[in-house]
Amino acid sequence: MLSGSTPATKLSIDQLLDRFAKGTPRQRRPLIKQIESRAQELARVGPDLLSGFDPAGDDWAAGWILQVIQRHQPAAISGLGKSTAQGWLTAESVVGLDYGPLQQKLLNQQFEEADRITSQCLRELAGDAAVKRGYVYFTEVPSMSGIDLVSLDRLWTVYSQGRFGFTAQARLLSALDGRYERLWPRIGWKCDGVWTRYPAAFTWSIEAPEGHMPLINQLRGVRLMDSVLNHPALVERRP
Repeated sequence: MLSGSTPATKLSIDQLLDRFAKGTPRQRRPLIKQIESRAQELARVGPDLLSGFDPAGDDWAAGWILQVIQRHQPAAISGLGKSTAQGWLTAESVVGLDYGPLQQKLLNQQFEEADRITSQCLRELAGDAAVKRGYVYFTEVPSMSGIDLVSLDRLWTVYSQGRFGFTAQARLLSALDGRYERLWPRIGWKCDGVWTRYPAAFTWSIEAPEGHMPLINQLRGVRLMDSVLNHPALVERRP
């Protein structure tokens, strides 16, 4: 809580939304449960609920508000409007991929299904050969559409409180001095030197370790993972 500020429990819904929208990630964390506990009041705000957020951005506060409404006041979702047919968040594709199904799964916090869709999207971005073989070679990553990779990253970022996505994974890797052998256990892909069993042993929820998703089973090797995280379009997104 900010020094001298009103406790979140005593804020009006407009004040709470303003503090949530304008706060730093650290300042927002204590407000996450408050936002969820006041879902009914959020729904009453109506079409202006997300007016302060950019659907072309990657602010996870908007994603969390949408997830709260979807979970507790689903009838109100339609009244919030959609910026595109795919959902509230705009997700551009230069190769004609439809990110609507992925956005819907993430909105509903159906993370395992969202992960499978993401894996499919990466194969399609890599080309027909990758689709046919069922996985991506690291040599196919540089030619992938940067705009599409950014769309995937933004979707995961917005609908995970900023915890998941390629940017989150790259941030953690950087904090670990670029050492993948330290990243795997940090994001829950390895435990006591053993790869986490897919899919049953993974944590398909918002409570998963930071960077846990998207998994994309074929990325559990350094060269492919490194190629994705260091794609120029994703590198440009880092602070």
